[in-house]
Amino acid sequence: MKKTFLTVVALSVLFISCKDNKNTSSETEITHKTEVVHEQVHEEEKPVLDNSWINNIQLDENGSKWNANIETTQGVNKMLGLITEVNPKTIEEYHLLASKLNEEKNIVIKKCDMVGPSHDNLHVFLHPLIDKIAVLGEVSSEEKGAEVTANIKENLEEYNNYFK
Repeated sequence: MKKTFLTVVALSVLFISCKDNKNTSSETEITHKTEVVHEQVHEEEKPVLDNSWINNIQLDENGSKWNANIETTQGVNKMLGLITEVNPKTIEEYHLLASKLNEEKNIVIKKCDMVGPSHDNLHVFLHPLIDKIAVLGEVSSEEKGAEVTANIKENLEEYNNYFK
């Protein structure tokens, strides 16, 4: 949704600038405006790739890990295994990995029967993961794919610090 909105904004800027400056606008100016919009979109993606969610997750009232249902733990372990096993190298392989991760994430969500504070903290863990998987599914370079995959792996590796 956010990406669609930003794409519409970017296209609007290009069309308006082309229309308003039809006689004076050069290809260089249009390219520059496109690069500025691209940089803004890239900057807005960065928060998705941080792990600030760790500041919001909590252990239980005794400082212990939350009990999680077995399907959640298995799903997280499967996602971590996929990242380790697949070792993508191309954009297509990153997109395929995102698709497989998304399938596992959907199973985790579907089979989740946790309630209360453990469930709330699971959402603190899952929401950034969901966003990161979506970003991985749309990467357009191998470098970005590697960066996002490493960040997803870090996210998944934190699971065992908060859930058992």
